[in-house]
Amino acid sequence: MNEIEYIPITALNHYAYCPHRCWRMFCAGEFSDNQYTIEGTTLHTRVHTSGEGQREEREQIRAIWLKSERHQLIGKSDLIESESGQLYPVEYKRGRPGEWNNDELQVCAQALCLEEMTGKRITTGYIYYATPHQRQFVDISTELRQETLTTLDAVKKLLATGTMPAAIYTKRCSGCSLYSQCLPQAASKVERYQEMN
Repeated sequence: MNEIEYIPITALNHYAYCPHRCWRMFCAGEFSDNQYTIEGTTLHTRVHTSGEGQREEREQIRAIWLKSERHQLIGKSDLIESESGQLYPVEYKRGRPGEWNNDELQVCAQALCLEEMTGKRITTGYIYYATPHQRQFVDISTELRQETLTTLDAVKKLLATGTMPAAIYTKRCSGCSLYSQCLPQAASKVERYQEMN
């Protein structure tokens, strides 16, 4: 990776969810659709109808590019809202809130870009989950910022070295569109077999 390359904001989400998945997508260039990715693409297609609007007291800007020179981040926002002069990102997700904070890291990375682009401090964000039709508040705290930057450093290292992280089976694997390429359970079975011989 050279100095002028930027890290896709979505890579942080994928890395926090599974480093091996992130490697497959951003180093090996692999991607497969499944029911969940198709539902997500359909949702984002609706959301990304470019333009500005107003909803109640909030101004809305859809599908704009965010960029940070400082952090070498780039990505397209789903929605940026402004209310009483306060800006905040809103990320759309197809399912329900999960047990992991990978979606929050993505919102925080968007906030870091917005701060640099506007010169304004961003303290909040939201994730809209389509299944329950609810927004989840994201506090852009010092702790979340640090975790986001730590994840960003890990993604930069992954892309710079191209070293494949181990495929480790967790319950997250069941919904992953790259499961058939990864086969994390097969890897652990091979290891157990080798240990027995």
